[in-house]
Amino acid sequence: MKKSNIAIFVPHLGCKNDCSFCNQRVITGRQAQPAPDDVRRSVETALAYGGVYEIAFFGGSFTAVDRHYMTALLEAAAPYVDGKTVTGIRISTRPDAVDEEVLSVLKSYHVTSVELGAQSMSDRVLRLNGRGHSAQAVRDAACRVRKAGFSLGLQMMTGLYGDTDAGAIYTAKEFIALHPDTVRIYPTVVLPHTKLAALYENGQYVPQTLEEAVALCARLYAMFTKNGIRVIRMGLHAEQSMQQAKLAGAYHPAFGELVASRVLRDRILAYPPGHYRVYICPGSVSKLVGQKKENIRALEALGYHLQIVRDRALQDCDLRLEHVTENA
Repeated sequence: MKKSNIAIFVPHLGCKNDCSFCNQRVITGRQAQPAPDDVRRSVETALAYGGVYEIAFFGGSFTAVDRHYMTALLEAAAPYVDGKTVTGIRISTRPDAVDEEVLSVLKSYHVTSVELGAQSMSDRVLRLNGRGHSAQAVRDAACRVRKAGFSLGLQMMTGLYGDTDAGAIYTAKEFIALHPDTVRIYPTVVLPHTKLAALYENGQYVPQTLEEAVALCARLYAMFTKNGIRVIRMGLHAEQSMQQAKLAGAYHPAFGELVASRVLRDRILAYPPGHYRVYICPGSVSKLVGQKKENIRALEALGYHLQIVRDRALQDCDLRLEHVTENA
């Protein structure tokens, strides 16, 4: 059975840095900080629907918040972790806020996954965007997380101020060397009341277009999956506050599906033009076709003619091509 997140957002709490791009209250659509009772209500509501879950604290620097507040949230969540219905707790935090002591605390409350908001592995890009930590801090933190027995997640951004496509590829290679279990990829979006907004408004920052971000993220996705690393998120969540507030950047409410469509198109383009029978899992057919049949039209224009066959034996975004004669 597929596992879902019970997401608890802790926006902008605990972070002492003012990163160029960050406005967590817009990103998460949340203004108030959650209380322990909010955690319990969220879990109880999800469990009423059945299924298998992981409790996930997102949106801030979880291990940098006030220790009493952090443990109060964890104390509310931990009793629900039974290894079956609720398999564990996932948290996200800064690379410079995970020492051995706090990792020990997390383990005592059944935290199983730690995600590090690395964003880039270029010290120059990190400095330009006010991250307040180095690439080496990411490497050191990743080593501590894995050594302590947690599942390791890494988060990166594309299109940051001062970054390039080549820089993002370098970050991906550095991530792969750290052997994370999961990765999230977020294209940069310009939000109001941020340093990046000021840079954009005075012409010092030119954001990625949606097309540029989709093409780059398809390359990154292919790199990670080739190395056995699961990409569990591409693009920010589709919050109404985000759609209303964004000033510029590569935001789309279905960004992940756009990237998946590009990945599938790229895989087909690795074959010579011709007539093919394409086997694909039923859940990925819409991704292969593309929004408004964009993929099919683009492939046909290049000489690819596809007969789509649904194959439940294949996994999401996997496909198998079989060349057929024109009249087959």
